[in-house]
Amino acid sequence: MKLAGAMFMYNFTAPTCDELVQLREVAAGIRDADLIIRNSQVLCVHSGEILERDILISGRHIAALTPPRYFFAKNTIDAKGHYAVPNFIDAHFHIEYSLLTPGELARLIVPKGTTTILADPNCMANVSGKDGVDFISATNAPLCILRQISSSVPRFPGLELGGYSFTPEDIGILLQSNSSVSLGEAVPYDFSLTSALVCAQALNAGKRINGHTARLQEEALWSYWAGGICDDHNAATFSEALNIIRLGGSVAIQSGSMTNYLKDILADPNHKMSELMLTQIFFCADDKTVVDLNKEGHIDHHVRTAISSGIDPTIAVRMATLNAAVHFRIDHLLGSITPSKLANFMLLPDLEHIKPTSVYVCGQIVAENGEPLFANVDAIQSKFKRTIKLNKDFGVIDLAIVAPKEKSTVPVRVIEPSEGYYKKISIENMKTADGIVQQDIERDILKIAVVDRHHASRNIGVGFIKGFGLQNGAIASCNNCENQNIVVIGTDDQQMVTAVRHLEEIGGGYCVVSENNIVDSLPLPVGGIMS
Repeated sequence: MKLAGAMFMYNFTAPTCDELVQLREVAAGIRDADLIIRNSQVLCVHSGEILERDILISGRHIAALTPPRYFFAKNTIDAKGHYAVPNFIDAHFHIEYSLLTPGELARLIVPKGTTTILADPNCMANVSGKDGVDFISATNAPLCILRQISSSVPRFPGLELGGYSFTPEDIGILLQSNSSVSLGEAVPYDFSLTSALVCAQALNAGKRINGHTARLQEEALWSYWAGGICDDHNAATFSEALNIIRLGGSVAIQSGSMTNYLKDILADPNHKMSELMLTQIFFCADDKTVVDLNKEGHIDHHVRTAISSGIDPTIAVRMATLNAAVHFRIDHLLGSITPSKLANFMLLPDLEHIKPTSVYVCGQIVAENGEPLFANVDAIQSKFKRTIKLNKDFGVIDLAIVAPKEKSTVPVRVIEPSEGYYKKISIENMKTADGIVQQDIERDILKIAVVDRHHASRNIGVGFIKGFGLQNGAIASCNNCENQNIVVIGTDDQQMVTAVRHLEEIGGGYCVVSENNIVDSLPLPVGGIMS
């Protein structure tokens, strides 16, 4: 049975006055519940207990948890042999990097038990401005998307060229929305007055400020934290996580497509988190593609890994639910199976494999045995398509790095990827030809360019990068942190141009070129970054 998606949109709110009256009456036995989940083993995330209880549901919310068969209702489901667990929360996620639109993402992750994501809309903000923020933050599917408002768009105005620019006033208005839970990852190197103004707006609006420490230490970390930062998702070791907790912050342990810090923090053989410390830990995927979400899982993967690392299952589930809800001040809505909260929970046959047999959202079953019971009915407006705008004269001349003609070699700064999305810089002597610095395939030093795709300008940054192992051709993508400009890497300039031009033809995505021919491509026509 497929459920209509429209019933879920904007429905993740606290009970209304009328709903509270009904919840009270159901809990008192005056009114029948709409649905009773009988005989389940309810995981109580507040106490750490597992209790046999009936779950009484009235409308969108939980009315009561009672001993078995205490009340009766026309609609009942026998959950004997199953654990009832709150649905999972991703505490920091960029939907765009999944490569899926919100409705398609929901079909993938809701059956795995994640029904709430706290999403930073920075990518679509750069592509489509405030309209992009609204687009990426809403779906008709049973997925609650709460916003972590980007702290700057583009990330470094004046240094970068994004599609749109947000003023501090723009950000302040977005923070006032009930669907906004925090200011998205503040820049750790920005000590400007503008940065302080944006952070002050968030704190005075009662919203958290997400950190992105980039693994800073000592003075750099202390001064960053003094700006009102509340949490971090870059901590990669036990000691780094402990430092954040000692500063009064919380840690969102990241496991995405480029990084996985779960075992380094939770399974360190020389250190063990205390139960008090674990109340300050929750989970996030940050940047995780559809391939990895499908193969490895979402927050269910975090929970499984935590349990296999020796964390008690009741605590692992609390880390995936209540901890994040409390930190972001949404525990009055969700994060536990308790009265007046949204009836968002899953039924699990065991507390080891974390594979739901059924998932409920707002009191309705929305997934069974790993399959969604809803379609993606979200409409995609035309303004979010055909967004790639290149300068008509863009060509190999734009990729040339000029050197003095009398020099046969020149020292060049070279980028080297390190530990996921971090970068290192080295200085390498590079050969020149006719006054142009050349790629060096033998040393695996290739050319890299960032090409403006928003304004059809010839604003292009060109440099060198090592570590890709490409022997012939070019790879181009416009799904890039954070401004979503086109990044292209290649063994020669013409093949780089061919790859970039093909992205324009397909409306964005990924492209692979070899021998100056298109070998393969992945069209991402929505904003140039999603499908």
